[in-house]
Amino acid sequence: MKEYHLTLQETNNPAILKFEANHFLVKENYEFKNIDDAKNSPLAQQLFYLPFIKTVYISGNFIALERFDIVQWNDVKDEVAQQLVDYLNDGEPIVIEEETSKKVAVTVYAEVTPNPGVMKFVANKPIVPSIFEFKNIDEAKDSELAKQLFHFPFVKEIFFDHNYVSVTKYDVAEWDEVTMELREAIRDFLADGKEVVSESLQQKKSNSTDNENSETDYDDTSKQIIDILEEYVKPAVASDGGNILFQSYEEESKTVNVILQGACSGCPSSTFTLKNGIETMLKNMLGDKVQEVIALNG
Repeated sequence: MKEYHLTLQETNNPAILKFEANHFLVKENYEFKNIDDAKNSPLAQQLFYLPFIKTVYISGNFIALERFDIVQWNDVKDEVAQQLVDYLNDGEPIVIEEETSKKVAVTVYAEVTPNPGVMKFVANKPIVPSIFEFKNIDEAKDSELAKQLFHFPFVKEIFFDHNYVSVTKYDVAEWDEVTMELREAIRDFLADGKEVVSESLQQKKSNSTDNENSETDYDDTSKQIIDILEEYVKPAVASDGGNILFQSYEEESKTVNVILQGACSGCPSSTFTLKNGIETMLKNMLGDKVQEVIALNG
């Protein structure tokens, strides 16, 4: 707990004395002319019970008091300073400041995906620095937005990437019944300027990626496959609200294993389409190094 000390400072106006604290007291500037003015400041209300207090100013790290002429500061300043120190060190509220959260200008629109069970909600600004996927509310403990969305009973999975949210639903609801409600919830959250995923989770993801990149010693063919996926496949997949991850390359069987995320995961058509599309591309670009692509749902 903070321990407060006060330093007394005279001002150009002999009726006003400043009591400067060693810690910040408030975020805004306040001036109270009487006890009615001070309804949101318990400290100022208490000060007005002193019959010689005319005006109370509270700003930053100081309290300034203007007195009536019935007393001189030299007669009462030590008593007032002690009262202020005792009040501050008791941890009592100084000013009950209202949180004035500024809304952020943001738009969100819904976009269908090839997966009928997934809707993509696209924002006009970046919302996350990298990909995050949550299969249930327990996994979403470090994402306030994901937690809120999981409270909708029809939400099955959440996927974040750059400027969009992909929501996978259960079959109990139809998109035309719930899309507007989800879009509003996402837009309101972003407009409040809240963090989509916590800084700790972002750092954990960044460290995990760095470690994975530094510890994995891919062979030349695997590196080529990863480059092809990054350059040619991922942008198209992302536009549909999903993602694809390289898992492994088996040189003996010439098999490539990939993981599908977001809208691609569990999609009735995308597994077949992507598997065959990627297979064709890799065979064309890498020749007989690739025989088969196996796509797994993330």
